[in-house]
Amino acid sequence: MTTLPGPDGLPRCRWCSGAPEFLPYHDHEWGFPVGDDTRLFEKLCLEGFQSGLSWRTILNKREAFRAGFAGFNIDKVATFTEVDIDRLLADKGIVRHRGKIEAAINNARRAQELIREAGSIAAYVWRYETPDEAPPQSQTTSPAAIALSKDLKKRGWKFVGPTTVFAFMQAMGLVNDHAVGCISREKAAQDRAAFTVPGR
Repeated sequence: MTTLPGPDGLPRCRWCSGAPEFLPYHDHEWGFPVGDDTRLFEKLCLEGFQSGLSWRTILNKREAFRAGFAGFNIDKVATFTEVDIDRLLADKGIVRHRGKIEAAINNARRAQELIREAGSIAAYVWRYETPDEAPPQSQTTSPAAIALSKDLKKRGWKFVGPTTVFAFMQAMGLVNDHAVGCISREKAAQDRAAFTVPGR
């Protein structure tokens, strides 16, 4: 069984019953298409920070991450220096991992390069949109995620392995991975059908 009834009795993806904070995230964010570069960049960064940890940990620290990383404004993060790295390493509200912090700063600079080339992060990542062909939630990566991960790494991005990138694609609506029967699956599909991909 891939769904469980929520507090209102309606079926939802099983994973969102794992913690109270998962329910609003599932119902209002996860799997719905995103075309805003700041949100896309934030999610790529947060998925990198999640590596080896649980999403619950990152979700509960998300506001602290936003405060520490200037709202994930790409141009601002790209200017971060060793002073900012030291500041973030002292910030108990986030995951204090030097490699991941440095990766986020590096990725902001790589994002600037990507925006200059493709027009936006959205125009670039939505080239990897995946049709709803695979059984939902049956895999931890996909051919499209592997291809996107490989290209990002080629461009110098860090902490963007195939599993991390697939989680990003699931969350940002590039693939509709809501379980069959979940109340959000059809809504996500409708939003995706009406979504205008930047650059197209």
